[in-house]
Amino acid sequence: MAAEAGFIADTSATLQARKYYFSRDYSDIVGPNPQSKAQEWAQGFIFNLKSGYTQGAVGFGLDAIGLLGLKLDSSPDRTNTGLLSVNDDGRAADNYSRLGGALKIRLSKTELKLGEQQLVLPILYFGDIRLLPPTYQGATLVSNEIDGLTLQAGRLNSTSLRDEAGDGKIGFMVGFVPRRQAGVLLTGDHFNYSGADYTFNSKRTAVGAWYSQLEDLYNQRYFSLKHSEPVGDWVLGANVGYFDSSEDGKKLSGKIDNQAIYSLLSAKYGASTFYLGYQAMFGDDGLPRVFANVSPLGNEVPTYTFDAADERSWQARYDYDFAAAGLPGLVAGVRYIKGDNVDTNLGFEGQEWERDLDVSYSVQSGSLRGLNIKVRNVTARSNYRTDVNENRLIFNYSWKLL
Repeated sequence: MAAEAGFIADTSATLQARKYYFSRDYSDIVGPNPQSKAQEWAQGFIFNLKSGYTQGAVGFGLDAIGLLGLKLDSSPDRTNTGLLSVNDDGRAADNYSRLGGALKIRLSKTELKLGEQQLVLPILYFGDIRLLPPTYQGATLVSNEIDGLTLQAGRLNSTSLRDEAGDGKIGFMVGFVPRRQAGVLLTGDHFNYSGADYTFNSKRTAVGAWYSQLEDLYNQRYFSLKHSEPVGDWVLGANVGYFDSSEDGKKLSGKIDNQAIYSLLSAKYGASTFYLGYQAMFGDDGLPRVFANVSPLGNEVPTYTFDAADERSWQARYDYDFAAAGLPGLVAGVRYIKGDNVDTNLGFEGQEWERDLDVSYSVQSGSLRGLNIKVRNVTARSNYRTDVNENRLIFNYSWKLL
C-alpha cells in the first residue's frame, strides 16, 4: 500500500467536450481536387488520465488517452475538413474512437515513456487544431537533471492522425504539399529525434538545439532563441529560429534542400500586445515536416503556412485582453501576413496573403465555468494556389475528474 500511495494520490484525470464547426470555401481552385467547400459540424470527447509514480528509487506510472469523434453534420461533397474520418464511399464516418496508453518509468528527474504519446516538440509539434488531437506511438526520454536544462530523445514508430481511429506509418510533406509516389503518401519507418533546451537569465532567455530524422526521407537541424525583456511599462520579446533540412538515407523522395529562418518580435503594454514577424525560405524546397503536423515557424498559421520554396513573408499582429476593460476572459486578435518570391515552377513568382481574426471567451464563474468559446474568421488569397474563405466556431468544456 505504501508503494501505491504516490501512484494513486498524484493521479489526475480530465475530460474535455469539444463541439467544432469548420467551414472552408474555395475559389479559383488550383490542383486536381474540384471540391469547392469543406464544411462539417462534429462533437468530440478527449479523456486524459495521468497517474502518479510508485514509491522507490525507480517509480512506475501509467498514462491513458481516450478519443471519441461524433458526426453532427456532413455530406459527401463537404468532407475532408480534418474533423471526421472519411469512409471508402466518400462519406464521413458517423463516429470514430481511439484508446491508448503508455507506461512511464522515472528515475530521479528522468522519465522514459513507452506507448501512446502527445508531444510538444519544435520538430514534431502537437497540433491540436481540429476536433481531436493526433497521437504518436513509440518511446520518449525526458531528463531535467540539471537546473534549467531539458534533454529529450525519442523513436516513434507510427501515428494516429487527427481524424483517424487507427494508426499507420508517419507520412511526409514539403511545405503545404504532401509528397506522394503513384498517388500514395510517402512514409518513413521511424521518426528519431534528440534535442536540448536551456533556460537562464531568471527564465527570461531560452535557447534550443534539435536534430530529427524521418528515416530515408529527410533529416533536420533546428536552433532557437527566445528572450523577454521588461523595459519600463513595456515587455519586449523575441522569438528567433533556424531550420536546416536535407534528404536522408535511401532518399525515397529524392533530394531535399531547405534552410528556413524566422523571427517574431513582440511588445506588450498593458492589455495590448503588438507583433512583427519575418520569415524566409532558402534552397530548392519548402520546409519538410511530418504529414499533417504544425511547426514553430513565426508566420505559420492554420490556413496558409508561408513555407513554400524561396518564400519571404512578413506579419503584423495585434492582440487585446479585455480584462483591462472589465471583461475578464475575453481576448481578441487580428493578424495580416503577406508572402512573395515563391518559386512556383510555373514561370511566375508566387504571392499570397492571409488575414485572421480570432475572438475567444472563457466563462469565469458559475455553472458554465470551464467553457471556452472561440471564433475564427480567415481570408486567404494566392496567385498560385487555391483561395480560401474560412470560419470556425469551437466550444470547449473541460471537467477535472481527479
